[in-house]
Amino acid sequence: MSSDKKDVKITNHVFQPKHEILSKKEAEEVLKRYNTKPSQLPYILINDKGLEDLDVRPGDIIKITRTSFTAGESVYYRYVVED
Repeated sequence: MSSDKKDVKITNHVFQPKHEILSKKEAEEVLKRYNTKPSQLPYILINDKGLEDLDVRPGDIIKITRTSFTAGESVYYRYVVED
């Protein structure tokens, strides 16, 4: 019995929110705005499937933009860490 199972690329899925790496300047602005340190942000693992198309490194800050029927759009920030 053959399997026609295809690999699904999660970053192309319609329900996958947009992930982007913040520049150093953008990251500094976000940290200043929220009066926080990078390590105080929620973590995202470097091998998270949502990051597979990005050239992320530990210590990067990721901006995740989700669409919402009630809020229109909501933004989240994550700090990239190794497993």
